[in-house]
Amino acid sequence: MTVNYAFKTDRENVARAYGNSLGISTKQSVEITRMIRGMPVKKAKLMLEQVTRLERAVPMKRYNQDTAHKKGMAAGKYPVSAAKEILSIIKSAESNAKDKGLDTEYLIIYHISAHLASRPARYGRKKRSVMKRSHIQVVLLEKKPKAEKKAGEKPAEKKKEAKQEKKDKK
Repeated sequence: MTVNYAFKTDRENVARAYGNSLGISTKQSVEITRMIRGMPVKKAKLMLEQVTRLERAVPMKRYNQDTAHKKGMAAGKYPVSAAKEILSIIKSAESNAKDKGLDTEYLIIYHISAHLASRPARYGRKKRSVMKRSHIQVVLLEKKPKAEKKAGEKPAEKKKEAKQEKKDKK
């Protein structure tokens, strides 16, 4: 079965992972993905581990009705099970990047999204309710930093050296 990602790219320095029909809340997944989108993978993994240990709350910006305030933010919650599932998908994408030969030190979360999956009915006494299901898509990008500066060298000195080289060539 092929997976149609919401994000299309032809880059070679990209790794992907997909969680299909996970038993987690889509609303909580949307808030978690918003929190970690664009972050380096190391920082995102650390934040999700803190959420699972109830040390950091996830800011609830869209789905925040009747949600209490948390320290350092407005409305927030601790969606532990959703954080664990998303963390496992990020780790899977990171291992896919490693298999592709990408440097895992410079990976960032380029695209992450949560979508509503099919919602089958429950069995037994709870048959009037439906299950919570979500699809999670993760795309990681290897983004190496630009040319590193030499220790102790100032930008003005670099310009002078470049001008001197031009003069020497003439």
